[in-house]
Formats: sequence, C-alpha cells, structure tokens
Amino acid sequence: MVISLAQISDVAKLAGVSPATVSRVINGSAKVSEEKAKRVLEAIKATGFKPNEIARSLYKKSSRIIGYIVPSILNIFLNEIGRAIEEEAFQHGYKMILCNSDENPKKEAAYIQMLTAMNADGIIITANNENLDEEIRNCPLPIVVLDKEASGRYTAVVQSDNYAGGRLATEYLLKCGCKHPVLMRPPQKYSSGRQRFLGYMDVCKEHGIEPLFIDSPFNSNDGLRCSQELLERFPYVDGILAVNDMMVLSLYKVLLMQRRRVPDDIMIVGYDGIELGGLMTPELTTILQPIEEIGRLSAKIIIDQVADKTPDRQEYILPVKLKVRQTTRPPAESNG
Repeated sequence: MVISLAQISDVAKLAGVSPATVSRVINGSAKVSEEKAKRVLEAIKATGFKPNEIARSLYKKSSRIIGYIVPSILNIFLNEIGRAIEEEAFQHGYKMILCNSDENPKKEAAYIQMLTAMNADGIIITANNENLDEEIRNCPLPIVVLDKEASGRYTAVVQSDNYAGGRLATEYLLKCGCKHPVLMRPPQKYSSGRQRFLGYMDVCKEHGIEPLFIDSPFNSNDGLRCSQELLERFPYVDGILAVNDMMVLSLYKVLLMQRRRVPDDIMIVGYDGIELGGLMTPELTTILQPIEEIGRLSAKIIIDQVADKTPDRQEYILPVKLKVRQTTRPPAESNG
C-alpha cells in the first residue's frame, strides 16, 4: 500500500485502530469516523510518520505532480510562466516537474511517456514543432497546450491574443511617427506567429504602409544575425517590432555598433513583457502578455480536471496590453 506494515502498525497501535483504518485515513479511500480520523492524525504527528509518496501514487493513480514541458529553458518568458504554474500548483498540494525538450520531438515524446509512467496528474506543454498533435494523441493525461493551436487530443489551449498584440505594437509605432516599421516575423508554422503577422499586415494595409519584415526564430540564438540582416535589408528602418523581448538585447548590440540611437533613430517595441524589459537601458516598450494568468490558469485547469470540474477541449484567449517605456518616442513629440 502506501507504507510498510511496520510503519502503519506503529501509528495504528498509538491511535488504537487497525492498520487498515490508518491506510484509509492516509489514502482517503474509504469513510472513517471523525473521531478515529482525529486519533490517527494525532498519532501520525506524534510518531513523525511520513507517507511514501511513490507508493501512494501507485495506489491512487495520482502523484500530485504536474509536468511542464518547454522547448528551451533559456526562454525567460516560458520560465516566468513556469514560476506561476509552480506557485498555483504548490498552493493546491501539487508539485511541478520542468522538462526541457530542446525543440526535439523525440525528447518531448520521451518526457510525455515518463510523466505518464509516473502517474502525473497532467501536462502543460509548449512545443515549437509540428508533431505535437501526434505526440499527445495517445497520452491518457489531461494536457494543456500553451501559445499555439492544437487540433489533436487536449484538455485546453491557453494563449494570449496574438492578433491584438500585433496590431497594438504596429499602431503605436505609427502614432509615434514611424514611416517604415519593420517586423521581425515570428515563425509562421505556429498560430501565435501567424496571428501577430496578420495583425501587423492589417494595420499596414489600413494606413497605406508597405509591410516590411524578416523571418525570425523565437529563440535568441540567432539574434545578432537576424538584427544585422534586418538593417542590411532595410537601412531606412525607423521602427522595429521585435519577435520577443529577449531578441532586443541582440538588437541593442547591433544598433550600438552602427551608432544608431534608440529611440531617436530607431524605435523598438518588444513582445512578452518579461521582467528583464524594465531593466534594459533604455527600458523596453513592449506588448505585455498576461504571464501570471497564463501560468496559474493552466495549472488550475489540470487541478480542476482531476477533480472532474472542467470539461474537455476548452480554449482560452487572454487579452494583452501595451507597456510604454523608453524605446519609443511619445506620439506628441513625433507628430509635432
């Protein structure tokens, strides 16, 4: 069962009940009178007894664990979501396990299999590959997919309003006087990237502005290359919509080498709203995703699913906000 018979017998002897009654109180597997349960709990406290969590998970088919699979632990945005997941999970008696896939579908599949074997109560996953639907097809656990559409078997999709984010960023640069805003276009194989691009394109069309963009990955490994390519292709750029906040660090370095000033020569709007944006110099104007809400909601969905409180296949699109800081000039200044 949950612990060895000798351990159970110690608690049972002190409480004056049978070992089976102790086991029922620990596992919640059957109703025990309030008076007996109180004696058992007092005996557990007095003996310093610690339940064996692994054995308990085998017995109850639950480990009180939520898995969080990310494509890269270097992504600060995903780390901040993970912190919110962990806080919400811990408040409800759950633990979170972080799994780093390195954008490798085989690693993602291996982690899903591992969490299933551990009797995890659910998985929260952000997968930067096209094989996600196949990977989760036969997984019996509740699954919450972050920041992308999923057409396969899942419990919920949680993402922010990427279309609105693309529009907000573009519209603000135009209000600030930009004539040639260039988008670092997110990967179009992901719904979040497509929606941001669509928001940018629609605003350009509405204002009669030529759309200018380069393809950019979400990870910042190629940040210097992408930044240099952008300035080479569009030397007249006066505003940049970064693919995410982390990419702005690379932008800063390349702009500094070319002696271009921010925001006097080129204005920048980031995306995500990580804490680092407020520590940059100059401080970053950015689109704030509701990071805390994304993480806590994702954990709560799984916790509620375990308690049979949440229906399958829910989709949540959370609002975004524009945070104006120092990498953009005020609209009044730009418009005279």
